[in-house]
Amino acid sequence: MAYEKNWAENPKLSKQEQKKLVKDGLDIFKDIPYYAANGFDSIPKEEWDGFKWAGLYLQRPKEAGYFMMRVKVPTGILTNEQLITLAEISRDYGRNVFDITTRQAIQFHWLTIEQIPDIFERLERVGLSSTNACGDVPRNVIGNALAGIDLDEVYDTRPLVKEIDDFFTNNRDFSNLPRKFKMSVNANVYNAGNAEINDVAFLPAEKEINGEKKIGFHLKVGGGLSSAPKLAQKLDLFILPEEVLKVTIAVATIFRDYGYREKRHRARLKFLVEDWGVEKFKEKVLEYTGPLLEAGTDLTKGWNAGYFYGVKPQKQAGLHYIGVNVPVGRLHADEVLDIARIAKTYGNGEIRTCGSQNLLIPNVKTEFVEAVLNEPILERLRVDAPKFTAYSVSCTGIEYCNLALTETKERMKRIAAFLDEEVEIDVPIRIHMVGCPNSCGQRQIADIGLQGVMVRNKDKQMVQAFEINIGGTLLHDGVFNQKLKGKVTGDDLPIVLKQFLEYFKETKLPAETFYDYINRTGTEHLQEQLDQWIAAQSSV
Repeated sequence: MAYEKNWAENPKLSKQEQKKLVKDGLDIFKDIPYYAANGFDSIPKEEWDGFKWAGLYLQRPKEAGYFMMRVKVPTGILTNEQLITLAEISRDYGRNVFDITTRQAIQFHWLTIEQIPDIFERLERVGLSSTNACGDVPRNVIGNALAGIDLDEVYDTRPLVKEIDDFFTNNRDFSNLPRKFKMSVNANVYNAGNAEINDVAFLPAEKEINGEKKIGFHLKVGGGLSSAPKLAQKLDLFILPEEVLKVTIAVATIFRDYGYREKRHRARLKFLVEDWGVEKFKEKVLEYTGPLLEAGTDLTKGWNAGYFYGVKPQKQAGLHYIGVNVPVGRLHADEVLDIARIAKTYGNGEIRTCGSQNLLIPNVKTEFVEAVLNEPILERLRVDAPKFTAYSVSCTGIEYCNLALTETKERMKRIAAFLDEEVEIDVPIRIHMVGCPNSCGQRQIADIGLQGVMVRNKDKQMVQAFEINIGGTLLHDGVFNQKLKGKVTGDDLPIVLKQFLEYFKETKLPAETFYDYINRTGTEHLQEQLDQWIAAQSSV
């Protein structure tokens, strides 16, 4: 039975919402064969935005007719056949560009409408999909890249993630949400699923029930980034594994039926949660789910930000995973095929993608570890990458994205390499770079978050520049980084960051992290230093 669109008569609906009342987003799949047969010019301009329900966005410039495609990889797990298929799509159609996103998905670029039906067929043959990768729908379910093999997990979340993904994919009851709906299911005690920046997130917990300790989850709702970032808030609920799907459906239903549809910038779940408060939101969840237990004991011990480097033992005796760095998440198709070969030769063929834009080769027997480490490709995709390269993240940037203001991906890669040459430091510094306020590169949770802007230089010319934000983390329920005053041009940014980090090195305590340093010292003295450096270095 179809649900009732109780918002349909609202006279203040945004233009996008009015359009969605006439045509469901998933109907784009009916149109694509015609467009593919007749070429890009056959696509009405007003239909361009609808392609996101198929996981497709027109890349910059839109008029050129090239698409970005995002493919879902629930909790980051890919079979060997799936990885090879993705590599071949990149090679055959995507100019060899293969990007790992901060939500464990894969992105291609340079696709034309004529190629899309064949790509869909290839994905379907291996059980992959771009449906629900974009659009006003429940998105790729992220979580623990080590699910099922992790010594630090308290429950294998793979079946739960599959259950959620299967339920929402192509489900027309949930193909018209107010905006995107991001989900995280994680049982790693180091918050590998970045719970606090998701619309709905499950974290590991335990509770004594009838004299027996049970493993389950706590629930956080209403997180998200962009220009009005909010941290997800905990509801006083304990959720057993068998209840995870119904709770996810309940939260998605509340968002669908009560979320704001008048203004796109206010349409995320985080605004509804903020306005209602957690108690009202919890009561509404219980109306849909029936009784649930009160919260138990949180099992979260810290936050690993999705980083799993080096050779580490799995819970399966005699097996290891090998975590490698993929600089800013970008690979060449031939490299992906090489990784697939290594995974098949020395493991079970599986590969895992991480929210840190890196990857894992799991299920490697002890006697094969050295052979993997001696593979030539691991000279670039290192298990022991230098600190700044290892902990740098970047969005797509102006290279392909229509929303970006600045170059990011290659710039972040160059800056990290420069800092690795110039600055030696005893702790990792997480640097995230984004090209616009939408923050696909998650700059708010970084130690140092760099956000692209445009400014006028001393010659009155518009140039690319960056704002510097410091002190973000998802430890202890999370705190977003704080923006320092001033903007640094892209040309000046490497040397300013070098001086900034050298000052941190000189004034920190031994083994003190950047987050702890900010907590201890505040930001005022760093602002003073930045003011001096901008005055000395900047051409703005």
